[in-house]
Amino acid sequence: MENLLAGAGMLARWDVMLALLAGSIGGVIIGAIPGVGPAVAIAILLPATFSLDPIVGLTTLLGIYGSSMYGGAIPAVLINTPGTAVNALTSYDGYPMTQAGEAHRAVSLAYSASFWGGIFGIICLILLSPVLAKIAPMFGSREIFLAALLGIILVILAHRGQIFAAGMLAMFGIFLQTVGLDSVTYTQRYTFGYSFLSSGVNLIVVVLGLFALSQAFFLLTAPDESPDAKPVTGRMTAGIRELMKHKRVATVASGLGVILGMIPGTGEFTAQFMSYTYAQKTSKNPELFGKGSAEGLIASEAANNAVPAAAMIPLLALGIPGEALTAMMLSVFYVHNVIPGPQLFQNNIDLVYGLYLALIILNVIVVVFLLFSTNLLTRIIRIPTRFLGVMILILSFVGVYSLRNSLTDCMIAAGFGVLGLILKRLNLPIVPIVLGMVLGGIMEVKLRSALPRLKSPFDMIDRPVAFIIFTMIVLVLALHLRTLVKEVRAHKTGDDHDLHDTQMR
Repeated sequence: MENLLAGAGMLARWDVMLALLAGSIGGVIIGAIPGVGPAVAIAILLPATFSLDPIVGLTTLLGIYGSSMYGGAIPAVLINTPGTAVNALTSYDGYPMTQAGEAHRAVSLAYSASFWGGIFGIICLILLSPVLAKIAPMFGSREIFLAALLGIILVILAHRGQIFAAGMLAMFGIFLQTVGLDSVTYTQRYTFGYSFLSSGVNLIVVVLGLFALSQAFFLLTAPDESPDAKPVTGRMTAGIRELMKHKRVATVASGLGVILGMIPGTGEFTAQFMSYTYAQKTSKNPELFGKGSAEGLIASEAANNAVPAAAMIPLLALGIPGEALTAMMLSVFYVHNVIPGPQLFQNNIDLVYGLYLALIILNVIVVVFLLFSTNLLTRIIRIPTRFLGVMILILSFVGVYSLRNSLTDCMIAAGFGVLGLILKRLNLPIVPIVLGMVLGGIMEVKLRSALPRLKSPFDMIDRPVAFIIFTMIVLVLALHLRTLVKEVRAHKTGDDHDLHDTQMR
């Protein structure tokens, strides 16, 4: 209780509450505009948050992170265009409801399920806090190194069908973080004689290029569009009663969101599809899924909104981000010399509880805002895409330049923007590069710290937690290899059947 009161005291400041309010409402608006998304907004805002207090900067980013999926449901339901990528499944059942003249029911259900998932995730996070506080001190350098390695492996394996590309991009990210002056030996690494590379490749420059500038280039090179979202009429509270009829689906979906949100590399997409599949298989009316099923809509929105709180668990407890948005938040911690991990729960527990309370408050702010402003957001959806592209371009370059007043950084960011555009055109993932930079840096520091105390390679796993994580790595790789062997055998069997059929003819 004392820690909870201390966290509440941190939030009881006008600047913190203003930041939370701006982040929450801003996240809804950003999520409602197709083509922007929270990653772009957080990337643009990162340089500005570095000059703020840690709690102010983090609550701003948390507001955007936790509320954008609420807003992303609006265009998914009304115009069949997800505002954020993770709202794709919402359109499966939300848009058919709109076509049937039940737009208010679909939007209200989406809000209610999102709130249920968000609060469920936060409650789980708060209940797990004492466990995290006890487990965190058991993680030394070798345990965090192995946990970061497991994170990279999971991120790569999460990209089914693109594992080789994801692996190469993750390795590229690890390589990028090695460029510059070595902080231990003070030798130049991969600078090739260029003085501007001596300070390394800045993570925020890369993030702004890959996410914000690439999206600006994408919007500017695509045909100009102005989505037409019609106003919603009807009672916006109707979905709350209907949600209570499907409490089981909402709870299971939220639980899957929490579990998968804690695992690096899985996140909202996997949680959504598993929740949607569960809801369909256990439904009394599975034939309605994809045609306007309330259970399908609830499963999708509850799952993806439970993930943000769960994704904070590995970030706060181990300092290991599970996806791009938490990797960006990690940089805010580092700038203010607040290091997530085992020491955070011992030295800054008030900050941890302040973030928990901020997540609860932002969900309340967002729901209240949406109940009265949905039709206002339908007007914002109509902004021309090329105008958005120009605004993102300008704000991105302003953000990059403000970091170190360097035109070189702007050119590097533009180069990564072009790379991000190419990867989008080729439908290749961008996230492994960012996580490779972040997790690669953690792995290098922790491995160097652990090596002087190791007499043989087996000493790396001679402690219980280290051995458990190593076992998890081996199991993950073994299960993946088993899946690959099954797929190859199935493909070979299919080819043999096709050949046999051809010979019979």
